[in-house]
Amino acid sequence: MRAAPGTGGLRPLDSRGRLSLREAYHADCTIRPMIAHLRGTLLAKHPNQAIVETHGVGYDVVISVPTFTEMPAAGAEVALHIHTHVREDALSLYGFLRLAEKQLFEKLLTVSGIGPKLAITILSGMPVDEMVGAIRGGDVARLTRIPGIGKKTAERMVLELRDKLPVVAGASEMSTTVASPVEEDVISALVNLGYQRAAADKALLAARGGKSSQSFDVLFREALGALSK
Repeated sequence: MRAAPGTGGLRPLDSRGRLSLREAYHADCTIRPMIAHLRGTLLAKHPNQAIVETHGVGYDVVISVPTFTEMPAAGAEVALHIHTHVREDALSLYGFLRLAEKQLFEKLLTVSGIGPKLAITILSGMPVDEMVGAIRGGDVARLTRIPGIGKKTAERMVLELRDKLPVVAGASEMSTTVASPVEEDVISALVNLGYQRAAADKALLAARGGKSSQSFDVLFREALGALSK
């Protein structure tokens, strides 16, 4: 047992003479997030995880579905904006290809009841520009279509973030147009087939063609046709 300086007693140190993360908390030490950006070789990627090697160290990074779909193939160089989340017993890295996504993630963490895991789930359910538009517009119904988001959570997101989010430049045409429940079902079906949300939105706009409301079957077939061109 070795004495940890400034702790007022004996604390177990690791092999390098440092306090463990848990002991640092108990010793009232201040731990500050250190990793804000990570550039290196992408060793592997999955819908919610990426392994990035830099200077011989492989970092396990939690990612959202949008970041996963935009990532290059394994073996390529990748650069991620990182949010370092520290708890008493763990240190986790959350990575984003786009800075706007990281910034929205950190805003979501300020909402009561939303932790990092739920925030990643939320970001995986809707593009950043559409989510910002829904929150700023108070569109609770649209937000509750995101898996894992109930009405109360959606209402808190609107209440606590509506005036804190800037208008996202380059918002898609679809994000400025309220989709009907049938159209949202079409988009969801296309995303479940593996198409990216932005592509699904564009295909739905083509399927709409300025026509009045159509059935799910008609919209779905025409959207698929637009995607196959």
